[in-house]
Amino acid sequence: MASLHIEGGHPLQGEITPQGAKNEALEIIAATLLTKDKVRVKNIPEILDIKNLIKLLEYIGVKVTKLDKGDYVFQADDIQEEKFDTEEYLKACSRLRGTVLLLGPILSRFGRAVMSKPGGDKIGRRRLDTHFFGFRKLGAQLSYDEENAVFCVRADKLVGTSMLLDEASITGTANIIMAAVMAEGTTQIYNAACEPYIQQLCKLLNNMGAKISGISSNLLTIEGVSSLHGAEHTVLSDMIEVGSFIGMAALAGKGITIKNAQYENLGIIPYSFERLGVKIEKRGNDIFIPEQKCYEIETFIDGGFLHIADAPWPGLTPDLLSVFIVVATQAKGSVLIHQKMFESRLFFVDNLIDMGAQILLCDPHRAVVIGHNRMFPLHGRRMSSPDIRAGIALLLAALTAEGVSIIDNVEQIDRGYESIETRLNALGARITRIQ
Repeated sequence: MASLHIEGGHPLQGEITPQGAKNEALEIIAATLLTKDKVRVKNIPEILDIKNLIKLLEYIGVKVTKLDKGDYVFQADDIQEEKFDTEEYLKACSRLRGTVLLLGPILSRFGRAVMSKPGGDKIGRRRLDTHFFGFRKLGAQLSYDEENAVFCVRADKLVGTSMLLDEASITGTANIIMAAVMAEGTTQIYNAACEPYIQQLCKLLNNMGAKISGISSNLLTIEGVSSLHGAEHTVLSDMIEVGSFIGMAALAGKGITIKNAQYENLGIIPYSFERLGVKIEKRGNDIFIPEQKCYEIETFIDGGFLHIADAPWPGLTPDLLSVFIVVATQAKGSVLIHQKMFESRLFFVDNLIDMGAQILLCDPHRAVVIGHNRMFPLHGRRMSSPDIRAGIALLLAALTAEGVSIIDNVEQIDRGYESIETRLNALGARITRIQ
């Protein structure tokens, strides 16, 4: 286990480049299983979750060649199907949430896919019903071994159909798309997720020979094809990391440029920060966050204090609400943060309260943050990272706090953020990793 030792109160300045999008990369890497040909993927983030998924693909027979940092070639021309039932494969699935994305492509290509109950962040119940609903609509049968917590889906043939998803699940939509691209006939998915991750997956699959229309909308039409071929793909910059850096710049920055931020793919994220009073300047493909001694939270037109909530794309991603909470602690004004999707994601605010933040946790989904306009600085303390997004929020709080903070269980942050202390130290932070 490792910890981060953070000496707070040092201003940050300079340029930082976001990594490739973690959530997109997980989907794209899974999609390489749909063809025997080589698929080259660039801008893959070198983070723990991605490395573990690549190791699992290598275990089942995928040939993986690393050409350069973040630049990989995958070739799934000799998959060892017998390994799907091994203890090693099932244990790997149980440790990594992203392995659920292997179900769709493996079912599509081999007619049978198994996996244990997936791991990942402990942020509340994360059901898989949408995935299996889609597979069943395509003609697959589901069985569940309760004793070993192992799912199995199988189908002699997948057949296109129309379906209405009960929730716009990102991973569920991705899995169903990958299962449907080689199904017989036409599939329509209504209430599909349409995040940039899904758009990018559809673009790669079309480049591989799939026929998907309606990209960027919530109604996807997929005409099944008999096979797919190789292609090349470049992963977008991670919008969650861009948002994290915007929050960092507001809290502790003396002028920070986020390179290659790809503003057009950030959706409502910049506007949501601006509602907290954070100034954002678009400079070509970069964004600049100037130093702000004071940033003031907007109120609604009727005078009520601001309410920020997560929502399916193009609404605000739930992955950034932890960062918004930390940013609001140093603002002037009050805001209600409503995390609708996960019932355990706000429990990390106890750490912020212990650091001196004024936060009222109303229930598992809502927190009121009273910003004190930097009049009462946070103070450093020892804490533990419960999940990826709470971990980065605690790190941002530690950067602006007085004194020293220690964050344990930093492997949670490593799952989603590449070499985070090295990149922040280059801006002027003082962070040391302790084994």
